[in-house]
Amino acid sequence: MQKEQTPQVPPRIRTPQTVENTQSTQPDTHPAVPTRIVSQPLCDSRLVSLDDDSDDYEDPDLFYPAVHRLNTPDREMTLQVPGERKGRYSSLCSDDEMLDDDESTQWQDGGISNQQGSVYLPSSGKLPAPTKEDSSQLTAVIKMGWLDKNPPQGALYYQRRWVKLDVDYLRYFDNDKDVYSKGIISTAFITNVTSVGEVKFEVVTNNRTFIFRAESEVERNDWVTVLQDCTRGRQPRSTMSPSSPLTPDYQGYLELRGLRSKLYTVVASDKVFLYKNIEDYRIGVGITTIEMNVGNVKETDRRCFDLTTPYRIFSFIAESEQLREQWVDAMRDAIGEALSNREVAERIWAEPSNSLCADCGALKPEWAAINLCVVVCKRCAGEHRGLGPSISKVRSLKMDRKVWTEELIQVFLLLGNERVNSFWAANVPPSEALTPSSCSEERRRFIGNKYRQGKYRKYHPLYGNQGELNNALCINVQCSDVLETLSLIFCGADVNCSTGMASWPSPLSLANAHSQPLQAELISRNLNTELPRSEVVGDMDPIHYSAPTCVSHNGFLFKTASMARAITERKGKEEFSRRWCTLNDGTFSYYESDKNSNPNGALKASEIVCLAVEPPEKHGYDHTFELYSESERLYLFGTDDPDSHKEWVKSIAKSFIPATAEPLLRLGFERIGRLKCKDGLNLQTSKVGWFALVGSTLHAYLADSQGEEIHLRKLNELSIQQDNEVLVLVERGRTLYIEGERKLDFADWCTAIQAAAGSGGDTLSQQQLTETDIPVIVHSCIGYITQCGLTSEGIYRKSGVNSRVAALCERFRRDARSLRLREGEHQVDDVSNTLKRFFRELEEGLFTSKDASTWLSAAAIQDESMKISQYQLLLNRLPHVNKATLQALINHLYCVQRFSEMNQMNLHNLAIVFGPTLFQTDGKDFTAGRAIEDLIQHYTSIFEVDEQQLKRQLEEITAIIRMREKLSTKFPSTEPGGHFICTVYLEEKKDTAEQHVKIPGSMTAAELICEVLDRRNITVRDKEYWSCWEISDKEEMERPLHYQERVLPILHSFGTDSHLLIKKHVAMDAMIGYLAGKGDASKHGMMKFREERSILGLGLSSGSFHDRYFILNSNSLRMYKEVRSNRPERDWPVKNLKVYLGVKKKLRPPTCWGLTVVYESKKQEKPERQQWYLCCDTQSEMREWYATFLSIQYDGDLWPQDGLQQTRVSRVLPDARHGNVSLIPLRGSENEMRNSVAAFSQDPLALFRDVR
Repeated sequence: MQKEQTPQVPPRIRTPQTVENTQSTQPDTHPAVPTRIVSQPLCDSRLVSLDDDSDDYEDPDLFYPAVHRLNTPDREMTLQVPGERKGRYSSLCSDDEMLDDDESTQWQDGGISNQQGSVYLPSSGKLPAPTKEDSSQLTAVIKMGWLDKNPPQGALYYQRRWVKLDVDYLRYFDNDKDVYSKGIISTAFITNVTSVGEVKFEVVTNNRTFIFRAESEVERNDWVTVLQDCTRGRQPRSTMSPSSPLTPDYQGYLELRGLRSKLYTVVASDKVFLYKNIEDYRIGVGITTIEMNVGNVKETDRRCFDLTTPYRIFSFIAESEQLREQWVDAMRDAIGEALSNREVAERIWAEPSNSLCADCGALKPEWAAINLCVVVCKRCAGEHRGLGPSISKVRSLKMDRKVWTEELIQVFLLLGNERVNSFWAANVPPSEALTPSSCSEERRRFIGNKYRQGKYRKYHPLYGNQGELNNALCINVQCSDVLETLSLIFCGADVNCSTGMASWPSPLSLANAHSQPLQAELISRNLNTELPRSEVVGDMDPIHYSAPTCVSHNGFLFKTASMARAITERKGKEEFSRRWCTLNDGTFSYYESDKNSNPNGALKASEIVCLAVEPPEKHGYDHTFELYSESERLYLFGTDDPDSHKEWVKSIAKSFIPATAEPLLRLGFERIGRLKCKDGLNLQTSKVGWFALVGSTLHAYLADSQGEEIHLRKLNELSIQQDNEVLVLVERGRTLYIEGERKLDFADWCTAIQAAAGSGGDTLSQQQLTETDIPVIVHSCIGYITQCGLTSEGIYRKSGVNSRVAALCERFRRDARSLRLREGEHQVDDVSNTLKRFFRELEEGLFTSKDASTWLSAAAIQDESMKISQYQLLLNRLPHVNKATLQALINHLYCVQRFSEMNQMNLHNLAIVFGPTLFQTDGKDFTAGRAIEDLIQHYTSIFEVDEQQLKRQLEEITAIIRMREKLSTKFPSTEPGGHFICTVYLEEKKDTAEQHVKIPGSMTAAELICEVLDRRNITVRDKEYWSCWEISDKEEMERPLHYQERVLPILHSFGTDSHLLIKKHVAMDAMIGYLAGKGDASKHGMMKFREERSILGLGLSSGSFHDRYFILNSNSLRMYKEVRSNRPERDWPVKNLKVYLGVKKKLRPPTCWGLTVVYESKKQEKPERQQWYLCCDTQSEMREWYATFLSIQYDGDLWPQDGLQQTRVSRVLPDARHGNVSLIPLRGSENEMRNSVAAFSQDPLALFRDVR
């Protein structure tokens, strides 16, 4: 019998002696393989004394026939085959654990060496020696040496083991030449290391205790110290978790062929770990690790595959063919990871947009199309390969190290996926966009459209004009704009075109000659690229290309540290640092001094999105400007030299503003930059616009359009919507939506635009204006008095309440556009006095300080015709805004005096009031009054008014007055002032709780509450929220009226089954607390929905509730079918919703926490009413939804800050002659006004439904 060659190692120490003697016949020199208990043909007396429990620790060599191992002598590596009669083999399974016994298997002599495709090899099989030592096995070893290991469970013998300790594992081997261990213990799971006995020590985990014995006490102490140092400071683990150092890429059970025993196998990064079972994996006790940088995976039979290393062949059997494929893929990925170089990938990912796949957005893409300049994930890279190398040259960031030159890396860092996609994916419809979960077919279609067809690219202005494209390419490669070169190439420019210069015949040579290595790199990668299809329909006008402007400037500036938030406080000089700044070749850099060669920081012109010029002396330095970057950083620079400041602003703006928006540079702008926007004609896709703010005018150059001006003070509406992400500008015939692509610069744009749109001073031209150039304050006051005050006795002569007049003036001055005058809320005399105060305090006056005396002189002319001519001459000399304002005011006063039999304000009385006001005199001289009297009396002649138009205007006013009179008599009342008598209940509906209250038109809910509580002598304590509730018995719902809500319109809309109830709002405190801790007034989530009837067109059964996803913001309530839906099923404006608590029981709501929502459209021509029901899962959830509704509808004002007691003195009763109905606006064209009067005549009660 031929014996195996064995290395000379120290003998194993065993007890009893018979064990050692028997073992010596077959020394174990090979690495361990998974153990398994097999019935032996020869029984050994050693088995009698050992328990077969799975927790026993035994040497598997005592039971298993030898398996092929690869010894590594100096000359070659030969496969050692066991003798045919030997009945044992070595195992990869830890000697601490046994695999289950397979009693049905009996090993026959010679049967092992003849098994095909298994872990066993023919006796003659050889593997060549590895060309170099496996570097991955040389993990930094902290300590190694021989130790005796004693298995637990009371075994009586020790086993000699070669032990290695590194930072992650304590490993032990049969001998010092083995590559694969017999066992590993994760140091992360070691809880204690202590000395025991003479030369022994224990390694303790949460679940196991391992005993080792050294040769001396010194050696033992050294091992204990090293192990304690290795595990000190770590948080011991009890089980493996996703946050553990070992993060698996794939895991599961695999069977070792021939043994029919399964090992729990884990593929993690570049290694494969073997465990006996999943429990051992979880506690960090394993068998061995296989480094995959020397591995190779080969598929064999249907469910089998081999993992071959220079030291061992592992034959695995998966549970199915599909799982076999997944295991093979996982192990091949591990091999790729082991062979990869992460340096390039980490550098490419340093550009944030490169850490997401350019096609689907998957994280950490590891592949790139080096000619298309996009970084893509593995799945997208497969589809790129399908396009062929003529379209997409795919390379790995980790394995194709040689292709990644420094220039190519710099190209990818300069461009980045985001900038490149601004060309490749400029026009991707949302329905076609990929996600990381998209299937292969979707990826193939999208990537083909994107790169083969060029379907989504941004077409260059020269597209289809080959000669100009080539010329543009030759010009552009001489500068640093690589993205422009990419755009030219993939829009048809020929990279091999002739430059016409003998010295540099091609664009590539031209780029090299001008020291543009990145341009040369991009061109060289596309010398043979198949370009996207170019299909040009019709003739294209020739466009000549000019080279991008090269801006250079340098000098000293003072700079603060960059910030991630807006600057709200003044920066003193001590907060600035002197820096040498340069602007060259599209990069703005700043240095410690002009002697330094390395900049402290740099900002590419392409990264600058906004430049703001601060007002003089805002900061410590007189002249400052701010730069906003794409990465949400703000840079503040300053200087005391105005000429230097002006030159820097001009140069920086010129460096990042494109040629298409170049006229903006000629303006004296306060702010200039890039914003995304949509207009009313196309709300589907955003387009990039370049904007400059100059005074109260916003200049804009939108994509593919000429420059335009937006006069901010003439806007019909200016608001911020959708959670502060959209700025809405409404002007006549158009709405512009400016989107917040970046929060920092967008927030400052909004602030600047809102400030510019407000009143800029005290002259007429600086006011917020209407489309006809009339100040909004004048327009609003005249409109309100025309509607509500023409019949008020002594209008303009009676004084209002001074405090209210001052408050109105301040609100108009702050933002006249946002103030809506409403009857009941605002008193006629307060509004009339506000108008008079505005004109009296107007800087320069209505007639201008220069010409005011001439106007007064004209009043003294005796000849009427000469006087009128002089007035006309002076009228035409007024500034346009003054002229328009004067005409609007005199027209109004003319109408007032035409109804003097009602208001007692005839021509003379009006002149007495407005003469001193408009001419800003002391009123002692009637000359000013005489001038105003002339203007009113000769209104039609001086202003050349169409008398027919004036007649129609007076008829419409008469119709409105009659309708008001008719409406005021339509509702019976017991009071001469028009008050209504109403029954209100206190706390519950019963006879003893009845209160009969007079309800005047202006009474609010808070005033009604105070009146009822006062009658019953009830004191309102702190944190008591008494509310007036609208109760509907029929619908089984209730609603607390807002404390400012007027009661009378609610009474008019009542049915016989409704009543008012005064009771405490027990949830108000919780609602206020919830809103106080909430950052914004919005909410989203799932609720159960049911419609009243089939009016929503959703195809839902009206007999049940359905789960729907809702989003509530400051503008609308949107309903989606599910969370992932892109388009809402329905969108309702929040201001038109009335929300009640409760759902009627006959609808069988799924929960008792329901809301009834009523929607009423405001359209008079087609009123619409809808009602539906919402159910929440909890009471707190319903309360949060209801609180958010109220907060949005009342701008966050849920409860008076000073409590209900203050409302007792706040109510001022209106003139008893006037009702409380908000009349239709007297605005618009003649037809619009006529239609409004007609609609009012048909349904006067419709006005009550619009009362707020």
